[in-house]
Amino acid sequence: MIRVGAVNIDTSHPMGFAEVMETGNRARYVGVYNDSFRDDREVEGFIQRFNLEKRCDSLEELAQMCDIGFIHGCNWDDHLRCALPFIRQGKPVFIDKPIVGNLSDCEKLLSLARDGAVILGASSARYAYEIQQFLSIPEEERGQIVQVFGTAGVDEFNYGVHIAEALAGIMGSGFTSVRFMGRGQAGGKYSETYYLEHTSGASAVFNTFTGTWQPFVITIMTTKTTYHFQIDSSRLYAALVEQICNFMEGKPHILAGCEELTESIRVMLAATASRADNGAAVTLNELRADGPSYDGAAFWSEYGAASGPMYAC
Repeated sequence: MIRVGAVNIDTSHPMGFAEVMETGNRARYVGVYNDSFRDDREVEGFIQRFNLEKRCDSLEELAQMCDIGFIHGCNWDDHLRCALPFIRQGKPVFIDKPIVGNLSDCEKLLSLARDGAVILGASSARYAYEIQQFLSIPEEERGQIVQVFGTAGVDEFNYGVHIAEALAGIMGSGFTSVRFMGRGQAGGKYSETYYLEHTSGASAVFNTFTGTWQPFVITIMTTKTTYHFQIDSSRLYAALVEQICNFMEGKPHILAGCEELTESIRVMLAATASRADNGAAVTLNELRADGPSYDGAAFWSEYGAASGPMYAC
């Protein structure tokens, strides 16, 4: 049984992951550390609902008692702090999406990975069963990918990063530039469109949507035909947990490495830089640490203020 430690139960993900784990005998949350906005009553509710062993007083204590840490806090600027105690104890750490929100933290993660840290992540959409099914079709049968279109909706980054990771799951790493194409808006809500170039010669287009949840819809045009599907969001957590368990058990898996995970963040940073530059193409290589970033603390404050009780007994 894989012993999992939960750090900061801000979102619904710890509940969703735990419910998936309950359906099998591969992994369980065994401990929790929380110094975020969920109160003691909610932490106790999470412990009782999923039969955890204890609430830990420090990240170091949690890292010691588990096999892998799951960082769930919605302040992505705080993810490195939460991950380091696991890394220092030689434990793998899964960092929930968005893994980080600025270029400097991307570089820090890459440095840790080069030094041997095992950093997993981040969006369940990258590992969706529908994407796995498409990729299982031999290329000689499905054709080479020419262009991919994808949608996501709730907000620009916290949810928008899902579609960037899904595209990477389909096309692999190698995105080189991003260009903002425009915005449509109605009723105080808006959708933005971005064009991505890839080293393979293929390209991608993705739409984010702010103000309403939208499904993950994917269209893949190949040299032979067009594939179109909507990702079943009810199966996303299972797809991700399965891959993490495979990794922890030494079985074949499709988990992305840190370079791939941070490339998706660079895509989103290049997207916002292009928008700020009136749609000029921005290459991922030209991003600088003093360039655009996404404010995790501000998102955490807004999310916490808007979130009602989720885990209370």
